[in-house]
Amino acid sequence: MRILADQNIPLVEAFFGELGEITRLPGRRIDAAAVRDHDILLVRSITRVDAGLLDGSRVKFVGTCTIGTDHVDQAYLKAHDIGFASAPGCNAESVVDYVLSSLLLLAEEAGEALDERTVGIVGAGNVGSRLAKRLSGMDVPHLICDPPRARDEGRDDFVDLDTLIERCDVICLHTPLVDTGDHPTRHLMDARRIRALRPGSVLLNAGRGACLDNAALHERLAAGGDLRCVLDVWEDEPGIDEALFPLVDIATPHIAGHSLDGKMRGTELVYQAVMHHYGLPVRCKLGQLKPDPWLRKLVLTEWAPPREALALCVRACYDVRRDMVGFERYRRRFGMAEGFDRYRAEYPVRREFSTLRVDLKKNNNDLREAIAGFGFKVKLAGK
Repeated sequence: MRILADQNIPLVEAFFGELGEITRLPGRRIDAAAVRDHDILLVRSITRVDAGLLDGSRVKFVGTCTIGTDHVDQAYLKAHDIGFASAPGCNAESVVDYVLSSLLLLAEEAGEALDERTVGIVGAGNVGSRLAKRLSGMDVPHLICDPPRARDEGRDDFVDLDTLIERCDVICLHTPLVDTGDHPTRHLMDARRIRALRPGSVLLNAGRGACLDNAALHERLAAGGDLRCVLDVWEDEPGIDEALFPLVDIATPHIAGHSLDGKMRGTELVYQAVMHHYGLPVRCKLGQLKPDPWLRKLVLTEWAPPREALALCVRACYDVRRDMVGFERYRRRFGMAEGFDRYRAEYPVRREFSTLRVDLKKNNNDLREAIAGFGFKVKLAGK
């Protein structure tokens, strides 16, 4: 078999090498000519998979090593008997790490603690549910809006979006992009809702760019500095709004889920689906291939101030400012669209909070709960 894979998918050779010849290309260079003579196509979110890409090809299986699937025309695949798999949940922990690193930075700049604000989570899927769990572990008040799940599961602890906006200081968007049905999400945060955000609140989008009306956001931000904003996803990526970019407090090029751990899990999930599709045994497991993190543990004494210790752990593992500065450097050198893609393609290795173990010499409940709540492993001396 011949396999065509996005160059940013890790461990493709290790997982798929036994199946045949592997070709790598940047995601935006995967076109109909490149795909035509391949049997398996492995992509990430920037490659649009539809009739324009696959008509006339011999592709019989498509795998996207990502949570999202809105870039894949699944109806076309089904109609042409082409197997398909995604990787739900593979990089959800990475996105939550990004959210917490960003919120911690903004809280520090405002001289506040995270638990002094109420966080609103829009979308309770793989990312939103994990974010809620970590916020609960840190006793950070939060509300959740997810109308489809509230309907399907009879959840009476969820709230509608307008109530969430009214009651929360921080709004985090983690919804897929849906254009049809009872609950479309394109421009879910429209001009009316953006205007309704209370002064001094934080708006964060790490879901899909078009769930947020970028033109309306630009209008609100340009009118005054009463709203803080974190954008990892944008409308019309990679050619994002040049006028909106400088108004955003934390601006990154769709890398919230780009941890090495999340990408490797995505490869493994799609590999398992491919082997199942072709009736072949699963011979390779991620545990055999995953590299050790270069920073494996930190040691803290029991009198370490919880807030400062938490910031140390976060920045030792993943500091969102690295990506802010990196994206700006690439933008200045290559321009917005090319810089956006190049930074993603050349993204530095990043590991998740869960790969870092924090050893406490003696127990300090406040310190232990703060660090464990953020997602780090905590070990007490002698245990």
